Amino acid sequence: MSRKYQGLIVLNTKSLDGTVDELVTAVSKELEAEGAKLEKITQLGRRQFAYNARHLEAGHYVNYTFQGAADIVAKIQSRLRLNGHVHLQHFQRLA
Repeated sequence: MSRKYQGLIVLNTKSLDGTVDELVTAVSKELEAEGAKLEKITQLGRRQFAYNARHLEAGHYVNYTFQGAADIVAKIQSRLRLNGHVHLQHFQRLA
């Protein structure tokens, strides 16, 4: 059974080699590698944090809307934890 999810991912662009668009594409490929069917990617832009978190002052916010199986969020979270450019990740199931 396929469910619809939304994931807000904050990217660390501090020591980025390429462009932000390349990083967003790389993260979307990681989502698809775990079995997610991406529907929409919305870049919300760079925003300042309320306080310095892990020596970062700001991050690039990206909202991913996708469909997948019930256990896909756990797989995606464990995979993105290994990516050094992913600062924060939050997922929620859409009705």
